[in-house]
Amino acid sequence: MGASRFLSGLHRAVERGATFFDTADSYGCGHSERLLGQFSRQNPDLALQLSSKVGQIRGSAEHPYAGRHIHHQLEQTLENLYAEELHLYTLDSFDFGPGDRYLGNALDAMRTLREVKAIRAIGMRGPFTHYAASPEEWAAQAERFLYLFRLIKPDAVWTRFNAFTPAVSLDGQDLFTFMARHGVGLVLAAPLAHGVLVGKGTASASSRTTVPSRRAGLKRWLRERVDEQLQVLSRHFGEAPGTLARLALRSCLQRGDQCVVVAGFSTAEQVEENFSCLGDPLTEQELDIIDDVYASLQTQVREAASRLPVQELQP
Repeated sequence: MGASRFLSGLHRAVERGATFFDTADSYGCGHSERLLGQFSRQNPDLALQLSSKVGQIRGSAEHPYAGRHIHHQLEQTLENLYAEELHLYTLDSFDFGPGDRYLGNALDAMRTLREVKAIRAIGMRGPFTHYAASPEEWAAQAERFLYLFRLIKPDAVWTRFNAFTPAVSLDGQDLFTFMARHGVGLVLAAPLAHGVLVGKGTASASSRTTVPSRRAGLKRWLRERVDEQLQVLSRHFGEAPGTLARLALRSCLQRGDQCVVVAGFSTAEQVEENFSCLGDPLTEQELDIIDDVYASLQTQVREAASRLPVQELQP
């Protein structure tokens, strides 16, 4: 994405009321952070809540969580963002080295940064594997997450969540009930599944939509399944521009009071569409319809997992 388009999108988002901006040191090797920092410098009076992540870039360190690497990465992140502190700093990987040898170091580093007020909240990734993973693979991810969750004691959890995300059981509870019970916030990313759920170019979407989509790169069988399910939604909710985006975003936003949704963008027009389409909250009956349609799509993806390569199952 060009810098001018990115900055234009940020301006539009702030105009529409956005205050929370999420990035990571690994997004373009810091490029995303630097552009957001440029926006901050140009708008010093804005009270932005800034979130970034650490754990993917090793640099010359032995491991992303080794020694003082977390401290060094945060220093660079704050410089990139033109900020004195982060509202949320997230451990971006479950990999803490062989035998979790760097886990204790990472915990000490994050807690120290919070104590000295370089960061306000500690985050960790939620349980996630590829969308077509078996129930056993998702259960293993949930078990790993629970182990780390109890040690890290995060203030917030950052996780991908959309129609393709299977339900995960955490101590017998769904993700949202579990987090609410523990008083932990949720940052829900990729709510539109990178544009797939707005159905650009499908019979179930308006041809006027401005949202770029990865749908064109999907395998034919998955495009057809997405089309079928989006058409079901269109029959219930109509085909007005922005309807599918509204359903996807609202189905995330209304999961709980502790949730914040972060959606990527390519243009200012996409930002405008995402905000303008939200409308009034959906009713419980409407949310049930959406959940049923999305659950059907998840089932079709899982059923195909046994006969197709994983790369053909990714939205």
